Amino acid sequence: MAIIETNISTGSESFQTNRGGMLALLERVRMLEERTRRTSSASKPRFEKRHQLLPRERLALLLDHGTPFLELATLAGYGLDVNDPDRSVPGGGLIAGIGYVSGVRCMVCASDSGIDAGALQPRGLDKQLRVQELALENKLPYVQLVESAGANLMAYRVEDFVRGGNLFRNLARLSAAGLPVLTITHGSSTAGGAYQTGLSDYIIMVRGRSRAFLAGPPLLKAATGEIATEEELGGAEMHTSISGLGDYLAEDDRDALRIARDIMSKLEWNRGVPRENARPVAPPRYDKEELLGIMPMDHKRPVDMKEVIARIVDDSDFLEFGARYGSATVCGHAMIDGYPLGIITNNGPIDPAGAAKATHFIQSCCQAQVPILYLNNTTGFMVGRHYEEIGSIKHGSKMIQAVTNATVPQITIYCGASFGAGNYGMCGRGFHPRFCFSWPNAKTAVMGGEQAAQTMAIVTEAAMKRKGAEVDHDQLDKLQRKIVDNFDSQMDVFTTSALLLDDGVIDPRDTRAVLSYVLSVCREAQVRQPHAMQFSVARP
Repeated sequence: MAIIETNISTGSESFQTNRGGMLALLERVRMLEERTRRTSSASKPRFEKRHQLLPRERLALLLDHGTPFLELATLAGYGLDVNDPDRSVPGGGLIAGIGYVSGVRCMVCASDSGIDAGALQPRGLDKQLRVQELALENKLPYVQLVESAGANLMAYRVEDFVRGGNLFRNLARLSAAGLPVLTITHGSSTAGGAYQTGLSDYIIMVRGRSRAFLAGPPLLKAATGEIATEEELGGAEMHTSISGLGDYLAEDDRDALRIARDIMSKLEWNRGVPRENARPVAPPRYDKEELLGIMPMDHKRPVDMKEVIARIVDDSDFLEFGARYGSATVCGHAMIDGYPLGIITNNGPIDPAGAAKATHFIQSCCQAQVPILYLNNTTGFMVGRHYEEIGSIKHGSKMIQAVTNATVPQITIYCGASFGAGNYGMCGRGFHPRFCFSWPNAKTAVMGGEQAAQTMAIVTEAAMKRKGAEVDHDQLDKLQRKIVDNFDSQMDVFTTSALLLDDGVIDPRDTRAVLSYVLSVCREAQVRQPHAMQFSVARP
């Protein structure tokens, strides 16, 4: 046993300041999530008039009652869709996450058709591509609740059209990988979006509401002169009896969701996956509430990340690896809810010794098939003549190679700063961690704003002197302020999460529960053997 002894004083002024700052950031995250729910719910009278359920009401009936649902990327697109952030509705027009349907863990993606009729938004495309990637990596059945007006033609961008093809490619890949794709078409699924329905293994359509066609009545008339109603062109009754696109005809949303749950229960998806025996697990010895006060709001202030580890791992038991060598890079073994994992985190910049140690540790985790958790809190790799001479680039490159080629699931949480190449060495989003989450206080950037501003000021001043010009200090001050503002405006989670540079912002107090859930997803994926095929399931 290697129990972490805490040095945190919960009554100290710094702890209370940190706690207040974290709670304020959490409140802002929850306020934005509530804005999305409220905007969607405002459509309830219209949905009721059509005898439909709101998207989140559908989701509640689809998922097993009382089971966990890990919602993903709730801030997607925030501040990017309108000039005024106070009017921005985050989420990308989609509700997505991992949950249980008839006892089967699935990736679920639902059109939030209460917002702009479910029209696909640019960051909604990125969000949908990400959850499809997660379904493939973690061998999860893919359940879609489709009702979308399609692309917004007034905001048409050719790059979205071309990249959007990946949505359909991924559906074919999921099916070919032996992962069932189940779709309820609650409303419109038109033009290119019709393939979102068509590329499914099981299709449920709702009488009087489902619409699936390549060209709707206005486009059909413009292109061919033919006149037809929506029901004639692509209604549920036609598709389930004539075209063969639909497999099941539901009477309403509730009936469609019942059929979906029935299908999933009949697949016996969990056969062959051994059930894990419940093991006695000792919770952390310290209160998770204390996670609110550990991280300073100023990333330049030091923090002992072992205080974080002590509040998320079983029994606060952490066996540190190479504690006296490269000590600012902390590596060690622990368990979360009985799942073993290696942990790498930072008590400062990464020096060559720390990088070499981390490389060794990553490779040893791969040898033992132990997942790795990265708790990001670093301003980057150490710089300077001494560090260059002892191989900072060389050892940093080895660490990046190890991260890139690791054969075990890697999970990243941005807990504090994640700057420069430290973001790469600590398995930032660009290195495809299996899951990636942020705490509300996290900062991500190539470097700190002040550091960038000072660097550019030095370069600019040197250029002025080379040209024989008089140094304009007012100009340099304006340049530095502009750079600081530019960096500061892009490094917080309200920007990075909006850009899908993580899978969502989580409450620090939920860290252990989230990690337990995704570790169980990874373990299940490891033992599951879907029946992969050369092609996806083709419709008759």
